[in-house]
Amino acid sequence: MTILPLDPLANATRESLRAFLGQCQQAAKRDGRPKLASISIAVDALDPLAVLESIFESGEKHFYAERPSLDSAIAGAEVVTACEVAGPDRFAAAQDFVDRTLADTIAVGDVNAPFGGPHFFCAFAFLDQTEDGEAFPAATVFVPRWQVARAGSRTTAVANVLVAPDAPIEHAAERIWRAHEKFRGFEYPVAAAAEDAPVEWHTADEGDYPQAVRDALASIGRGEFRKIVLARRRLVRATRELHPLRMLNGLRQRFPDCYAFSVANGRGHSFIGATPERLVRVSNGNLETEALAGSARRGISAAEDAREGGALLRSEKDRHEHQLVLDSICRRLAPLGLDLQFASVPTLRKLANVQHLQTEIRATLPAGVRVLDAVARLHPTPAVGGSPREQAIGRIRELEGFPRGLYAGALGWLNARGGGEFFVGLRSALVEGSSARLFAGAGIVEGSSPEAELAETELKFRAMQEALQT
Repeated sequence: MTILPLDPLANATRESLRAFLGQCQQAAKRDGRPKLASISIAVDALDPLAVLESIFESGEKHFYAERPSLDSAIAGAEVVTACEVAGPDRFAAAQDFVDRTLADTIAVGDVNAPFGGPHFFCAFAFLDQTEDGEAFPAATVFVPRWQVARAGSRTTAVANVLVAPDAPIEHAAERIWRAHEKFRGFEYPVAAAAEDAPVEWHTADEGDYPQAVRDALASIGRGEFRKIVLARRRLVRATRELHPLRMLNGLRQRFPDCYAFSVANGRGHSFIGATPERLVRVSNGNLETEALAGSARRGISAAEDAREGGALLRSEKDRHEHQLVLDSICRRLAPLGLDLQFASVPTLRKLANVQHLQTEIRATLPAGVRVLDAVARLHPTPAVGGSPREQAIGRIRELEGFPRGLYAGALGWLNARGGGEFFVGLRSALVEGSSARLFAGAGIVEGSSPEAELAETELKFRAMQEALQT
């Protein structure tokens, strides 16, 4: 990426913007291919989700991710450039797209600010191939036309435009100018009263989950695999059109320690959720990941909650499940040459409705190893697939009875500085029109009980439905 020493606020006029885009067009003519022009500026404090909600259009792609407890959020919408790929090499193909795009990027402004510069929003489905009729492809990566993000007290707005060698630049200049003017003095519209009208909800489960668990336990008994994660899908219908971003508000408020997210395909489908599981984060050359497996409910009182947590820490079944995930992460990352650092015993990760066993893992990223290299090695972890991975994943579709799509997929973003963050699409729903398909899963190992696993997924469903219907 080429960074020009220009301050877009020092001489903020339409003429200076056209001059910058003119420079980009000259470079495009010289190299015989389009250039991505990216402009980053600091703006007054904004809520990225509120901004995205106020300009939401079901016919446009968008991406949103937030950690409320860390006061960090990023939103982007509309597409400047994108790629869709499938197959076992989809992560490498996505990285190639990122590299080629950055090689033809010219950036100005506060590029080194938190969330400054162009970002690549990524959605990798659970499997590397998808079925006919699924809402999302196996992998999609896109650069948004506009992006707004908050990191603590700093808010950065980014506008991106593709400048072709011979296309007129006046329209692009005017569009960028209007966008930045809007973000520098953004006003949130008031929602229409009709949107707050009462809604009736109807639910229906899909499949026989206890039987799927029994079948999985029989396979474990035959030695086909040691662990498999099986999900349930529940169809929820409302009596009016659903707004996915307003539903997301309920999730982010109920689960402030989780990643709140929304990914839209531009064809009326939005995949939303609040997931507790970070897949991988890279910042300043340092990699962070985690093993998160083994679950128990939260107690009503402090004493009951402590008893539940203590029982989880002592549970042989849950510690075994957790160790399988930790061992797999270490084994999968080994070829990257990482020196992984982690505690010898797991701790408790307490969420609003459940608590999990968690082991945090850190390492310095070796030269030449990038975020997507780690994502490709880790996804899918045994926390969402199974162990051994290939044997377990090969049975999931048959046992569950439905395609997962983005459920348990790898979602996240990359920046131009080698940083990025990916999380796992759990505690989630696929929203379309007046219906939503909710997903919840549980890990099945020797000693699992169909009744207990059903109760665990029901607990997750209940919390999600309460949040979505808020």
